[in-house]
Parts: sequence; structure tokens; C-alpha cells
Amino acid sequence: MINVGLYYKVKPGHEKDFESTFGNVVKLLKSGDTGFIDGKLYREVDDPSEYMIYTEWKDLESFEKFIKMKEYHETVDYGKTILETTPRHKIFGSSA
Repeated sequence: MINVGLYYKVKPGHEKDFESTFGNVVKLLKSGDTGFIDGKLYREVDDPSEYMIYTEWKDLESFEKFIKMKEYHETVDYGKTILETTPRHKIFGSSA
């Protein structure tokens, strides 16, 4: 299993859109055989426009397949309209 953090800074007024999109992506990932285990959305207390999505994946290959999916790229394109900065992600490591 691996854990990946995805970091976002959302334009003011688009927080609910971002949260809704997160929910839709999680539903999509859980409905298929993607290697996705779970995802949680966290919001920065001192700056509510900053978010982290903490995800769990079966393995690195599953996450790599996810970021190649058409739906992922469609979400990234949509994100460009509501995000202030380029998102980044960090792979925290793997465990057995």
C-alpha cells in the first residue's frame, strides 16, 4: 500500500466546487477496480483556500494508472479554472 498527498490552493469562492469535485472523483474511483483504497479531504485551518487530499492506494502502479486516466485529465483541466496554483503531490511511502 502507498499513501499520496495531493495539495491544492483554490481560488476564493470555488471551495464548494472543489469539495464537490473531490466527492465525485472518490465515488468514481471506489466504483471501479482502480487500486484506490480511500481518500480524505483536509482543509488548512489558517488558510481555508488550501486543501490536501490524502489517498491510499494498493500500490504505486495503481496511482500511476490513475494519473493517466482520461477522467483524471478532465478533472485537471477543470481544476485550472478554479485553482490559484499548480497542484502538487507527494508519495509518502509504502507499507506491506
